[in-house]
Amino acid sequence: MDFGKDFIWGTATASFQVEGGADKRGENVWDMFCRKENAVKYGHDGLIACDHYHRFKEDVAIMKEMGLNAYRLSLSWRRIINEDGSLNEDGVRFYNELIDELLNCGIEPYVTLFHWDYPLDLYHRGGWLNPDSPKWFGEYTKIVTELFSDRVKNWFTLNETQCFISLGHGLGIHAPGLMMSEEEVMRCAHNANRAHGHALAAIRAYSKQKASVGFAPVGSVIVPETDDPKTVAAARKRMFEVSHPRYWGNAIWIDPIMLGKYDPELMEYFADHKISVTDEDMKLIGGDLDFMGMNLYVGERFGLNGRTPLKVGFDMTAIEWEVIPEAIYWGARFYYERYKKPILVTENGMANTDMISADGCVHDPQRIEFMRRYLCELNRAMRDGSEVMGYMHWSLMDNFEWAEGYQKRFGLVYVDYKNECRRIVKDSGKFYADIIKTRGANL
Repeated sequence: MDFGKDFIWGTATASFQVEGGADKRGENVWDMFCRKENAVKYGHDGLIACDHYHRFKEDVAIMKEMGLNAYRLSLSWRRIINEDGSLNEDGVRFYNELIDELLNCGIEPYVTLFHWDYPLDLYHRGGWLNPDSPKWFGEYTKIVTELFSDRVKNWFTLNETQCFISLGHGLGIHAPGLMMSEEEVMRCAHNANRAHGHALAAIRAYSKQKASVGFAPVGSVIVPETDDPKTVAAARKRMFEVSHPRYWGNAIWIDPIMLGKYDPELMEYFADHKISVTDEDMKLIGGDLDFMGMNLYVGERFGLNGRTPLKVGFDMTAIEWEVIPEAIYWGARFYYERYKKPILVTENGMANTDMISADGCVHDPQRIEFMRRYLCELNRAMRDGSEVMGYMHWSLMDNFEWAEGYQKRFGLVYVDYKNECRRIVKDSGKFYADIIKTRGANL
């Protein structure tokens, strides 16, 4: 098995989940949410997180030792731009130093503009419900592009819009913790899609070098129960139809960005609820991207009779998500067939209950097996014709897993929170390094 010499091997993190250094930035909705009673398990917060803000050089050295050629990071909006619109010089310095350190170590930065930490002051002005919110995001992107695009050429606009809108505004289990009506959620959804468009336009207009731009949806991957053509066709149809609730499936989040249009059923919904969707909106939202990110954790098994029930004893991770390696195959295949853009796996990984053993090491054989199975399926997708650019494991290190707090560990590197966040590379991190070195031959 060989992934090729140009394959991108990386890991991913997000600013709020790893940085800490909260006293050096403005507040965001997750700071507020963490203060809400019982919102985050065990009362955890992101004030220190993994202390990446102070320890980034150590973390980049670990990446270099692993042999990574890419690192996907996100920027904290209020670490770069203060509430009054002025630059946060300390934050700009931090990201400049991080980017330079990566490049000096031969690691390409892949920068996500927004990974859920929405500025609290803008939330108080209506957040994603405010029709001006897409322009706010575009203005932020312009500044970021001017600051960093002399060295950064790979960009993601939004990460998992499905989650920060649906979980944060519809179900209330993520920040900002709202339980809006479906109509209000759909208004937020369209504004978030417009924000993607404004960001894309800003990067194209202000980048100091030729930019490569994508976005990173988590998507809804439907896995056919068998390879029978009728079953595959049924799964493909299900994957891209308007799902219920409407604000979770691929039709609302991915189709408009990749195809430049909403499903007719969604357009009817917008019209019925007086949500304005203009031709100008769609031209902006559907601007040409260079690639499509794919965050892949779970899938839904599907047969000719509908969803396949879970079987007793199914494999699952510590966060109780079913382990379905074939999901990465069908995700890459169905997305590439439909959108005809290269696929970059922007997140894939598993939560585990890792601990330090008596020998001082962290042995995580479940994660090694998870990685092996998923990468084998990804390679199968490549052999069957899907254009896959690379794979970014979630995550480089254990981190703040949103409403789950710090107890769900996703990292290739163990973070010892009880001992000043010291790092221990897990067995899986060493295994991943060997995968990179051998280009997958050890799988």
